[in-house]
Amino acid sequence: MALQRWYLLPLLLLFLAAGSAAAAPALIDGTVVRVVDGDTIYVQLADRLEKIRYIGVDTPEIRHPTRGEEPGGREAAAANRRLVDGRQVRLELDVRVRDRYGRLLAYVWVGDTMVNAELVRQGYAHVMTVPPNVRYQHLLVKLQREARENGRGLWRPA
Repeated sequence: MALQRWYLLPLLLLFLAAGSAAAAPALIDGTVVRVVDGDTIYVQLADRLEKIRYIGVDTPEIRHPTRGEEPGGREAAAANRRLVDGRQVRLELDVRVRDRYGRLLAYVWVGDTMVNAELVRQGYAHVMTVPPNVRYQHLLVKLQREARENGRGLWRPA
């Protein structure tokens, strides 16, 4: 009986290691080469160029196919540009890696700053929760409430 348990130990350790690896977020380093708008960028990775859509946020559009330019779109794009243009970034992936348009979905970090959250904090992005990518949902909702209460960015009184 003791011999059978000894054979199970490596399987148990392998299972536990696989489970902890699956829980760790995937991180990818790259350089921002173009800011499309407030929530979309192009990042040069080691071997390819990727279009990145920020997870958990939505910003007004600059060029919408049916609505045209939305109020606040240029301001959101400018805020995003100040945060990431030409910078080294770390992309943190969540459960769903790509959207229906093939864009890589990510939380974008510049140093210790999560750009998704910073855009919400400054008031240039609204929270947009799309399960299963909900890792920072509570933080984003809290930051949006604070931005609205303090009249920042898009929440500024007219």
